[in-house]
Amino acid sequence: MATIFSRIIQGEIPCYKIAEDDQFFAFLDINPLSKGHTLVVPKHETDYIFNIEDEELGSMMVFAKKVAQKIEKAIPCKRIAVAVIGLEVPHAHIHLVPITCEGDLDFKKEHLKLTQEEFLEVQKAIVEA
Repeated sequence: MATIFSRIIQGEIPCYKIAEDDQFFAFLDINPLSKGHTLVVPKHETDYIFNIEDEELGSMMVFAKKVAQKIEKAIPCKRIAVAVIGLEVPHAHIHLVPITCEGDLDFKKEHLKLTQEEFLEVQKAIVEA
């Protein structure tokens, strides 16, 4: 059965897409820690990021870097934090989270509840950055 991320990539589930190439897909996290919190995923399903071949993992990080640079231009922050947890969805993914302090990357804190309009505003700002 396809993961929720594969279904998003295939267009079966709507998302706020930020970027895409032939190997990777980036979209806003619908339960963000901060505005601009984005997920970067490989288009093919693999459960664990460290099972990805070296060359592809390197390419994934380069793709994530380009996305992070766009987020940083669009969202006021000090840094774009990078987190790989990989327990909540069995499809490897990188979290890119705009932060102003280390506590902003606490996944146990209450996540933001954004409206569709807010998501669309954030998406547009990042895509156009």
